[in-house]
Amino acid sequence: MKRRVAILISGRGSNMAALIQAAAAEDFPAEIVVVISNRSDAGGLQKARACGVPAVAIESQPFGKDRAAFEAVLQSALNEHRIDLICLGGFMRLFTAEFVQRWYGRMLNIHPSLLPSFPGLDPQGQALRAGVKISGATVHFVIPETDAGPILMQGAVAVRDNDTPATLAERILEVEHRLYPDALRLVASGQIRLEGDICKTAGGADSDAILISPAAG
Repeated sequence: MKRRVAILISGRGSNMAALIQAAAAEDFPAEIVVVISNRSDAGGLQKARACGVPAVAIESQPFGKDRAAFEAVLQSALNEHRIDLICLGGFMRLFTAEFVQRWYGRMLNIHPSLLPSFPGLDPQGQALRAGVKISGATVHFVIPETDAGPILMQGAVAVRDNDTPATLAERILEVEHRLYPDALRLVASGQIRLEGDICKTAGGADSDAILISPAAG
């Protein structure tokens, strides 16, 4: 039976669209049953509906700093749709520790850096200021600390000397669109296990892929 997934968004829903497209495949082990935004003007809502996925807005602004009250309404919507897994796709609202604990091991997020490096805002700018030669994206399980949960999957890109935060973000976004569906597939098919703070892939093949940047010679 396919796992039932909710995608939470706040904006255009770029990663949401990649997940919906991947889940449309008959052999994909999860189905996207609802998209929920905390902003009624989020562009991703209409995009989801155009793909045939129910999309609803639960405005967070009226709740102010009362995160628990907002989460109670959100949880009701998740219960209504019998959700098994949550994917955060640019969801710009912090959760309480209680909500995160309820969904521990079942809520995923994607971040445009190779965590634990460069969490938080402007990760591409952080990477360029640090002078790293490789950056990328990380899918991780959500814990109360921001961008800090067990790492599930990562993808890398070479950083160019003439990169700006915008050009680096564009290339990383291409990786995100490949990475997130693959990560969801692993979780939904039961191939992921958590050992403390470490995430391991059951029966996963070892990879010898190497990325060196800048290339010599």
